Amino acid sequence: MTAHPPLAGRLDGLLFFPVTAYAPDGTVGLEAFRAHVRGGIEAGAAAVFACCGTGEFPALTPGEFAECVAAAVQEAAGRVPVIAGTGYGTALAVQFARLAQEAGADGLLAMPPYLVVAGQEGLLRHYTELAAATPLPVIVYQRDNAVFEPATVVALARTAGIIGLKDGLGDLDLLQRIISAVRTEAPGEDFLYFNGLPTAELTGPAYRGLGVHLYSSAVFAFAPEIALAFHRALADGDQGTVDRLLDGFYRPLVELRNQGRGYAVSLVKAGVRLRGADVGEVRPPLSEPAPAHVERLAELIDRGLALAAAAPGA
Repeated sequence: MTAHPPLAGRLDGLLFFPVTAYAPDGTVGLEAFRAHVRGGIEAGAAAVFACCGTGEFPALTPGEFAECVAAAVQEAAGRVPVIAGTGYGTALAVQFARLAQEAGADGLLAMPPYLVVAGQEGLLRHYTELAAATPLPVIVYQRDNAVFEPATVVALARTAGIIGLKDGLGDLDLLQRIISAVRTEAPGEDFLYFNGLPTAELTGPAYRGLGVHLYSSAVFAFAPEIALAFHRALADGDQGTVDRLLDGFYRPLVELRNQGRGYAVSLVKAGVRLRGADVGEVRPPLSEPAPAHVERLAELIDRGLALAAAAPGA
């Protein structure tokens, strides 16, 4: 087996969060999922984050989760790392983490604990126990009921096995204080930061101003051409292309996404279907986008593809 460098050194590029495919009878469609993952890797994904938010982690049974993570690992075949989601309370999060380890995952994205709004001490204990449960490196996802004070993130950064923080909160003041605190109080830790907001490209320029270059791209799941063109332009300082894609595609997409609850997942899945992949609908409690919104999404994809094709280097 080929030895790979540590996970932190392999997360350089666009991070792909595949949707989970379902067959007409409601079961997981593993072959469609495999094709979706394979297509993303071939399109240029730097990593696959399987069974995370976009992949409807809360809708999967442990058995389905294990099958999907294993399928993603097999499709990646070591070319890119596979990071699996985990979540719920500590005991279940540990169970999913161990299933991910057995399936061959390279790391974990730890989503917020289920339901409870815990204090900082409880959150720290939760993630510390999760990190100790397997040898897999852990990225902690800040959002919803898991919001951290800078001192807590310093403690997380000092915890063996925890390698980064994905920010889905969008409080740049807090994030700047977190980054500063870790930099000054845990200077020896090579800690990673990710922009984890839905449609992260919209806030990409702002996050880069804080030194946060890594981000998850939901758009990559259904339009890798657009996502790659934006990523390239942002990295190259091509402000003209960045602005054209923001104005012509990403801002209208976010405005469309905001018209329905759960659209951060269901609209993405509709986009994957529009591009020809038979991945099925979302599972409840999510619901499908309104037909008019899917029509609008199709229009935006066409516009975004035209903008991407006109970008330098396309």
